[in-house]
Formats: sequence, structure tokens, C-alpha cells
Amino acid sequence: MEPRVHRLSTPISEEEARSLRAGDVVYLDGLVFTARDQAHRRIVSLLESGGRLPFETRGLAVYHSGPVVRREGGRWVVVAAGPTTSMRMEPLEPRFVELTGVRMIIGKGGMGEATRRALVEHGAVYAVFTGGAAVLAADAVERVEAVYWLEELGAPEAVWLLRVRGFGPLTVVMDSHGGDLYAARMREVRRRLRELLSRLAPAE
Repeated sequence: MEPRVHRLSTPISEEEARSLRAGDVVYLDGLVFTARDQAHRRIVSLLESGGRLPFETRGLAVYHSGPVVRREGGRWVVVAAGPTTSMRMEPLEPRFVELTGVRMIIGKGGMGEATRRALVEHGAVYAVFTGGAAVLAADAVERVEAVYWLEELGAPEAVWLLRVRGFGPLTVVMDSHGGDLYAARMREVRRRLRELLSRLAPAE
């Protein structure tokens, strides 16, 4: 069966996020911000202490990425923006989702059970961007709106607020109803393996 394809714009509503199912494909317009390990820690710490972020995150998509950037004529240009392995952010991701109100997490490699539960509770999804397609991701960036904590964290770990158009394809792996595409595929693989082994077993 062909996957359902969606074109969404940020800010994404809870209703839009909950309409997505594992296996759907999304192309995204609007604002996306990057955040890796250090940025996750900084954002969670700031919000837990009652502080405010320098931009509104509710309804946005967070991208696990450390983009390669350069200065051209006084502005930042994204050269490449491949995804970072998302499991690195797993210890903080559930709290991050709760505090920031993001509706989509984008990365690669999947995330854990705690994040899956947070997506269900707060109405968000986890989607993967194809690894090795960093230039394709950069091509969807129309401009860098802002960068935060560049001096403190360095370019890969800083938070880059990006204006994107047609960012994708993003495959929804975990949805807000408990669906997990990777887990479903693994169950199917194990089932087929058991069938294969049973056929190969010698007759008694």
C-alpha cells in the first residue's frame, strides 16, 4: 500500500500531528530549529528554571542536526544539514517535548519507549530524514532566520532557526497513537524468520 503523503506548515496543530500515522510521508514548510545534545540540555534547563527561550517553539519541528554553514555576504547559508542519530537525545527528549510543545521531531535511527509515550501524551510525532542526504536537506532551507548560543556551543551544537520549504521526505516512524514503524517491521521480520526456520527444520 502506498504511504499517505502530507504537506504541512508550521506551526503544526495537535490535530494535524494526531492525524499522522506511522508510515506516512511528510513535506514540511515553515520554521524548523536544530537541537543536538548540548542544546537539548540547555533548553530543558532554561525552561525548567522558569526562563524563556528567544523564540517560540510551540508547534514547530525540532531537527536533530548539526548543520554545516558558511557566511556569504553577511548572512548564514546552510551547506549541508544531515540528521544526527536521535537516540543520543533519548534521555532528555520526553521532557523536551513536554516543555517546548514541539509537534514533530526529525532525526534518524529511531527513538526509545520513553519518547514514544511522550508523543502519545503530548500529541507529537517522530519522523526520519534519509541519512546521507545532507545536501538535499540544505536545498530545502530558504534562509537562516536566527542562530542562538553560537559562541557558547559552537556551530554544530548551536540552535539554528531555519525557514524551509518542501523539507522532506520525512517518514513518520512513531505517531501520537503509539504506532512504531520500526517495531512493526521488526515483528514482521521475526515472524517471517520463525516461518522460515520451521520450514527448514528436519522432519522427525
